[in-house]
Amino acid sequence: MTKISAVIVAHNEERKIEGCLKSLDFADEIVVVLDKCSDSTKEIVLKYTNKIIEGSWNIEGARRNVALAAATCDFILEIDADERISPALATEIRQAIAKEKNKAFIVPIANYVGARYVKFGWLRTLGVLQRQTIHAKGCKKYHEDKEIHPTFDLNAPNVTLKNPITHLVDDNIADLLNRFNRYTNWRANDMIARNKMQGCFFKNLIGFKMRFIKSFFIAKGYKEGLLGFLIAVLTGLYPIVSYLKAKEKNENN
Repeated sequence: MTKISAVIVAHNEERKIEGCLKSLDFADEIVVVLDKCSDSTKEIVLKYTNKIIEGSWNIEGARRNVALAAATCDFILEIDADERISPALATEIRQAIAKEKNKAFIVPIANYVGARYVKFGWLRTLGVLQRQTIHAKGCKKYHEDKEIHPTFDLNAPNVTLKNPITHLVDDNIADLLNRFNRYTNWRANDMIARNKMQGCFFKNLIGFKMRFIKSFFIAKGYKEGLLGFLIAVLTGLYPIVSYLKAKEKNENN
């Protein structure tokens, strides 16, 4: 039988990780990388697996590569602590990996803010509607150059599955705003590290309108009402706020 490893990279996820682990009962192996954890995440994880790697990483791609390298099964499922695999998706994954050898799989993402399913308005800045998250072992490697939204090399053709991953992306509006603050901090660090500061402000100011239009109209964020409007505004502000934070950090150094 074709086997699958589920890998999780987590930082202080004591509130959400158990729900994720419970949904992985179909996996043959669970690997958890704990990044700078200071809460009870490890104690919770130990109830489900003892394959734990602890450490400290500033680069997202680096810690994800550690997780991929530790997995031993034929296929690897990458999942976050705030995500859940439904029984229907678990069955679909099992059937897919048994039939499609040496392939990779894109899975739809159903994003929730609190108990509300937010279908429209997401751009990659704050949320995605699908993600490449399953692949045959050995065919994927992340680039280790960014604190957020790492890119990767994938040496396998993609197949798209039908059932979505449930993503409990934010608890509420305050949590959404806190996440926006974290993401723009990380993006600012990436801009400084990669020397992408010159001329960014005016370009991003002009781009605000286009990003807002993409989120609110093209991605149909208007269907989510005021929440969709907020997501579109934050999407447009993301590069501007990131730039201003990077500029401020440079001035203070």
